[in-house]
Amino acid sequence: MGPGHTLPDTPLVPPGGLPDRPTVTLTPVPDPARGGAPEGPGPLYVVGDVHGYHDELREALAAEGLIDAKGDWAAGNTRLWFLGDFTDRGPDGIGVIDLVMQLSAQAAAAGGYCKALMGNHELLLLGAKRFGDTPVNSGAGTASFQAAWLLNGGQRTDMERLQDHHLQWMARLDAMAEEDDHLLVHSDTTAYLEYGDSIEAVNDAVTEALQRSDADECWELFRKFTKRFAFRDEEAGPQAVRELLETYGGRRLVHGHSPIPYLLGEVGSEDGEDDGTPSVDGPHVYADDLVVAMDGGVTMAGKLLVAQLPLAG
Repeated sequence: MGPGHTLPDTPLVPPGGLPDRPTVTLTPVPDPARGGAPEGPGPLYVVGDVHGYHDELREALAAEGLIDAKGDWAAGNTRLWFLGDFTDRGPDGIGVIDLVMQLSAQAAAAGGYCKALMGNHELLLLGAKRFGDTPVNSGAGTASFQAAWLLNGGQRTDMERLQDHHLQWMARLDAMAEEDDHLLVHSDTTAYLEYGDSIEAVNDAVTEALQRSDADECWELFRKFTKRFAFRDEEAGPQAVRELLETYGGRRLVHGHSPIPYLLGEVGSEDGEDDGTPSVDGPHVYADDLVVAMDGGVTMAGKLLVAQLPLAG
């Protein structure tokens, strides 16, 4: 517009307002990166005793679609619980702990979780590191965590690779949990009742005992959680597990600790030194169908078990 020209005196909005325009409804476009993950909790899986068998663990988790070929979490909002005993007897206990810690972080980022319970071998490894050859009152004379650890399959390579973050992680593990009416514990024992009448009380009592770092107290904790076979007797077993379920909740108890071949009397020792290879097809349900045993006896050429709960059938 050149000099001397003026703008016409025209209103910016014509009389009667702007003409009607069609209404446009915007529909949100889903973000493909989110993958359309369903709301609510995902499926529940449990893993039995691993005992340093890192490669077998990866194979078992991959077979269930929980990790990918690289060993990374691939299960979205799935919930995964390890029932304890990550080290000893097998060749790579620290590698197992590292994998579980890695999966815990990856699962949380994906909307699921990977958690772990305290096994008696975690108590044993913590004790061996903290107290070494310090004498403890074993109830049958003097003993030491170091001697007991070596006797129960302690691997010197695990001790050499054990770092502070491994120790801190183990010392904070819960002793028990409940998921979808399943009471999850490591050991097939009623000793949990001696530490509290609720899941929270038991977990707090175990954590506080470890924090006090008294050798005799930690030994007593280890000794009690090493007990087994509380639910095996046809009459006393169901009664014992019902007491635990009534106290802590749940309709079924799931445990590791006692290898299924050992539990069934197919082998005479947990190390499987008897002749013959035990046959384990999957979890063992017993005690009036109230108990699920998940230790497949990987240390005795059995099977490292990973199972979805509730069990099919």
